[in-house]
Amino acid sequence: MMQVVLSALALTTVDGSHGVLRRQESFVKSLEFHQSLRVCNAFPMESPLDLYRGKTRLTGDSPMAYKSCRDFTEPMKSGDRLEFKIGDETAGTFSVSDLPNNDAVLLLIIHRHDTLSTAVSFESHVFANLANPQIAVIDAYRGKSAAHASILEGKTANQSRTEELRYDSVVAVNPGIYKVELTGQDDETKTTQQLVALSHESYVILRTGVEAQVGTTFPQELVIFPASDAAKLKSSAGDLRAPLTFLTLLSVMFLLLGQ
Repeated sequence: MMQVVLSALALTTVDGSHGVLRRQESFVKSLEFHQSLRVCNAFPMESPLDLYRGKTRLTGDSPMAYKSCRDFTEPMKSGDRLEFKIGDETAGTFSVSDLPNNDAVLLLIIHRHDTLSTAVSFESHVFANLANPQIAVIDAYRGKSAAHASILEGKTANQSRTEELRYDSVVAVNPGIYKVELTGQDDETKTTQQLVALSHESYVILRTGVEAQVGTTFPQELVIFPASDAAKLKSSAGDLRAPLTFLTLLSVMFLLLGQ
């Protein structure tokens, strides 16, 4: 949670009967921004990752396994250093250089830099404050195999509409239930996941895996987070049958910078 304090002079009055000064409460309040940090571990490794901010272990007693995401509500500030560790060894460090002056979900993804080394890279994004569900589409896969992601609406083949999701882009959709498919160069569907898109929620679709030149190879998979409850969708049929609407945002706002 970020605070911007507006300075104000509290008014002081005199109680005429007793000549006592009484200080009144200022009518100017601090602005409080509700910001959460959403971290995804797309680094292919059997060992889980711990996340530290300074000496504080944000992951507590539950390190993050590969292909997992987690929300952290601890207040962040510019200059914070987020350190990822495997046991006592540092895997990578990310520095927060700037934060928005509004409510926001701050997305940070750690993934493998290449197929040869175990060096890490980061992707970061600040979701805009929109009513429509937003989706950040990130390709964290490292290897020669190519595959594209598509989003489908409709319960039957005749009613289905399909849109390709471009990697490293952010789109907005109508609330509803969708299928997300990962399709290879051979036009074969590699995997399919369900996406329940709720209003005012921000989602991440990750392509994960690595064709390691040294060490273990991990297959390409799709990760969707968060897994929202379909029961929270509005019950009206119009919401579920609304046409697929993509509002491609102008750019990914990299307000979190550093590595």
